Amino acid sequence: MQKPQQIAIELDEKASEGIYSNFVLTSHTASEFILDFARMLPGLKKAKVFSRIIMTPQSAKTLHTVLGNAIGKFEGSFGEIKLPAGKTGRLDGQSIGFQATESEEEKKKNGK
Repeated sequence: MQKPQQIAIELDEKASEGIYSNFVLTSHTASEFILDFARMLPGLKKAKVFSRIIMTPQSAKTLHTVLGNAIGKFEGSFGEIKLPAGKTGRLDGQSIGFQATESEEEKKKNGK
């Protein structure tokens, strides 16, 4: 069995501050996933994107798995994370963020 490679991670001061996001838009092509992390404020009808992450489908699936494991551990320690209205994260038709958008391929297929 091959020993896992250790990777040194560099985290500069600015990056260590983090970026708060309460809204994410996702899209994809055949070769990449795009995640636009944004912030919505009450009473405003637009969100500002603060960070765009572009990753391969393999990296996106790995993120999905890792995030699922992290949520499982969090809920094991602190209890279930409750969404306002099921898995969609919508309440009375209102967006609360973290929703998928149509990919360019879906838009073409749907005639948009």
